[in-house]
Amino acid sequence: MNIIILGAGQVGSTVAESLVSEANDITVVDLDGEKLKLLQDRLDLRTLVGNASHPSILEQAGIADADMLLAVTQSDEVNMVACKLAASLYNTPTKIARIRSADYLAHPEIFSDDNFCVDFSICPEQILTDYIRKLIEFPEALQVLEFADGKVSLVAVKAFEGGPLVGQPLSFMHTHLPHVDARVAAIFRQDRSIMPQGDTVIEAGDEVFFIAATENIRSVLKEMRRMDKPAKRVMIMGGGNIGRRLALALEQEYQVKIIEYNKKSCERLASELTHTLVLHGDCTDENLLLSEHVGDVDVFCALTNDDENNIMSSLLAKSGGARKVISLINRSAYVGLVQGGKIDIALSPAHVTIGSLLAYVRHGDVAAVHSLRRGAAEALELVAHGDRQSSKVVGRRIDEIDLPEGATIGAMVRNGVVIMAHHDRLIEPDDHVIVFVINKKIIRKVEKLFQIGIGFF
Repeated sequence: MNIIILGAGQVGSTVAESLVSEANDITVVDLDGEKLKLLQDRLDLRTLVGNASHPSILEQAGIADADMLLAVTQSDEVNMVACKLAASLYNTPTKIARIRSADYLAHPEIFSDDNFCVDFSICPEQILTDYIRKLIEFPEALQVLEFADGKVSLVAVKAFEGGPLVGQPLSFMHTHLPHVDARVAAIFRQDRSIMPQGDTVIEAGDEVFFIAATENIRSVLKEMRRMDKPAKRVMIMGGGNIGRRLALALEQEYQVKIIEYNKKSCERLASELTHTLVLHGDCTDENLLLSEHVGDVDVFCALTNDDENNIMSSLLAKSGGARKVISLINRSAYVGLVQGGKIDIALSPAHVTIGSLLAYVRHGDVAAVHSLRRGAAEALELVAHGDRQSSKVVGRRIDEIDLPEGATIGAMVRNGVVIMAHHDRLIEPDDHVIVFVINKKIIRKVEKLFQIGIGFF
């Protein structure tokens, strides 16, 4: 696929890295030549320095032959104008724009074909806010991802000594929870992936991915570890776009404090937030954290734009007694270094966001994509089409499907009903099939399985 990416920031560079590895032709456009040079040194792609909303620059980038435009610069206006130009002048088939402003998102008609011609809009800040809210709702989890309009959830949890299933084979889960149908999709032990079998024994420290109907998530979490008490008190560091959105999303159900360094931003936050205590101060001030009783906080979220401040304030909060700390880290290299130590969850905004973009790039009918383990693995929701003659999956039992090694079918959703993917389950037309892939190199093979043969038409 020929793809043009506008913007070489964290989102643009992470998407480029992911798509280049899947043999796409990528061109990245940005005003910052130095940023583009660093990207080109690492990846096999083409770069172009220039204003992404100028027709001449788009033309030089090859927009006339592009299959897709991903406009993910920091400017909503540049992204929208680029989509409009791509549609009006070059008839580009698919146009995706990053939109940060809530004002624009509140009026979706401006993205229509009669206006800015944006086929799909994504808001990384809102995606990240929803993601963090799920982590607060399930404080035991490392990741909580939804499929099929929220009917199915994939949850990552670190198994702790004392959990009922720890030290037991996976088959024991069905004995212990006879009324809850769930599947373990994958296990990572010291960064080594293990394909789960009935006799696989879960060990303390394992990172376990399980899939179940959303209403059964808490029951399965209890099998992996001792349940934490529900979160009530949340402290947010940073009142920027993400911190403000999160406070708005939480303040009706949780006791929320938000600490912001900029005094004018504090005044704006105080006028917008009705049930949140807004404090003016430095997020790395240990005395401030202690005076605000950080030891009583259930979830501490460091969401400023400064990685180092987020890391330091999270470490201070943890040492001060905060039960769970979540740190936003833009530099992907930092994420793997700090997660799992004093910091419970290190979030890369680009990796959280990328799934929303990949769903439009994948081949076949892909309803959702989620990036896992900092981009090393993926979970896909694919829609099965055709019949036994035209499809390699429809009309077949799961144990008859030639899945590549490293891919697991976790569940299906049929007419709104969640069906766990046991070996004798039959896949029917229009089933939404959730597939866990531990190695991104085999994703194309998985996509081909779900593509319809020419004979179907």
